[in-house]
Amino acid sequence: MFDPEELEAIRSGKDEWEREQVRPTLDRFGERREGFTTDTGGQSVDRLYTPADIPDHDYAEDLGFPAEEPYTRGVYPTMYRGRLWTMRQYAGMGTAEETNERFHYLLDEGQTGLSMAFDLPTQMGYDSDNPMAQGEVGKSGVAIDSLRDFETVFDGIPLDDVSTSMTINAPASVLLAMYIALGDQQGVPREELRGTIQNDVLKEYIARNTYIYPPEPSMRLITDIFEFCAEEVPNFNTISISGYHVREAGATAAQELAFTLGNGIEYVEAAVETGLDVDDFAPQLSFFFAAHNNILEEVAKFRAARRMWARIMDERFGAEKAASKQLKFHTQTAGSTLTAQQVDNNVVRVAYQALAAVLGGTQSLHTNGKDEALALPTEESVRTALRTQQILAHESGAADTVDPLGGSYYVESLTDELEAEALEILDSVDERGGMLRAIEDQWVQRQIQDVAYDRQQETESGDRIVVGVNEFEIDEGGQEMDLEEVTEEDERRQQERLASLREERDAATVEATLDALRETAQSEENLLPAIIEAVKAYATVGEICDVLREEFGEYRGAGAL
Repeated sequence: MFDPEELEAIRSGKDEWEREQVRPTLDRFGERREGFTTDTGGQSVDRLYTPADIPDHDYAEDLGFPAEEPYTRGVYPTMYRGRLWTMRQYAGMGTAEETNERFHYLLDEGQTGLSMAFDLPTQMGYDSDNPMAQGEVGKSGVAIDSLRDFETVFDGIPLDDVSTSMTINAPASVLLAMYIALGDQQGVPREELRGTIQNDVLKEYIARNTYIYPPEPSMRLITDIFEFCAEEVPNFNTISISGYHVREAGATAAQELAFTLGNGIEYVEAAVETGLDVDDFAPQLSFFFAAHNNILEEVAKFRAARRMWARIMDERFGAEKAASKQLKFHTQTAGSTLTAQQVDNNVVRVAYQALAAVLGGTQSLHTNGKDEALALPTEESVRTALRTQQILAHESGAADTVDPLGGSYYVESLTDELEAEALEILDSVDERGGMLRAIEDQWVQRQIQDVAYDRQQETESGDRIVVGVNEFEIDEGGQEMDLEEVTEEDERRQQERLASLREERDAATVEATLDALRETAQSEENLLPAIIEAVKAYATVGEICDVLREEFGEYRGAGAL
């Protein structure tokens, strides 16, 4: 901290600089626009930052050292000097066979972790032959109907050699059960299985809408997963509390922080209310954030998130383990910023966003392919996206020191501002009874929608420049690109494989395991053991989810509760 006399001298010096240097320059040249703000318009950006902008900063309290509270500067002591972030490219290619090929390709190209995208029917708990799945099978990711599909996806991939992230929410318990069952098949001890399930249903009610069950049973499934994994799969992250989709829906950086950590608070409270000890499950919580275009705003957001979560876990929940207070997170570059116009520009956008994630201390990173505004990424664009991370890791120098922007007057000031604004939003959430109540009342959704509307208006008016879209446009002359395509034939083959499975499996065993699952759902017992047994009998995703639909009901959106 600077003493008052030093701060006053700096303020006086800045005033003099403004008079003698800035004012004549402004009179002659002006500035590019009147008023600068961060990318989401939340914080004004001053012309110059000095120690006077962080007058109350206390190094020990506000920054500290990496791996020490409040973790502002990182959760590991040496960060990327010891081990690089996990390069985890998101992939799911229509069929299980295609996804297996893409996984092997990525691993051969140097990827260090797998990330699995599922098609919409799987995300909604429908089998590929369900009428609700028609036309969507394999379109946004891989179609998974049963453990047999999982066996194909991971053919030749030992689960004790990789960690796998699965972007699945409402049916997360079923897909986790498949991963555990496959590990059992391969002879991998459950405590050696590593990975993450997203399992974040609250953000589905806010932003994505791939929910199945009402909130109460959904929270039961989540806390059952916490309990089961704490005992049997301790190295698997049981939830990835996702701000990514909240931000993609239009939220500001401060809203992304507040609503993500607010959801985290809701999950911890639910688990504690069931009788779980916070230090038994909290180390397996993880987070998932977006990286947008404004590099310094994103770096400040990541740093603020770590500091906020450490204090929340300490002050609200009395966590004692260091691992319970350490916010560890995956980052994905922002799909909403990718443009169909001049798609090569997306390579540049992704590179800057990836730089922000690394400067902010992410634990794993997905970089988007340039063509993802149009279709699933091709092998070529996926390779370029992965090479972006590898160049960043090995050539840029960004990974050579811990928290390289720590101490920047601007970054520290912005970190403080984002934290303060996010805490104000969390206070409003608390006044409304917590995130679940605020979501049910549509308050959270309205906050995001208002920002998204304003931002779209700015783009349409030209106040917000999007290169290649409303400025620096070119006539691309109907230029064609090679795009990945999932065909009706792919859907038909998946349905045929499912029909063969139904004929070959032991129907009586399947029925018995589904009956046992129904009985468990009617009790207060943990659901995971029954789901695992059903999965091992080759019960399908749809069959398991239908039993739970019958017992728990379905959520129908606003006003349904």
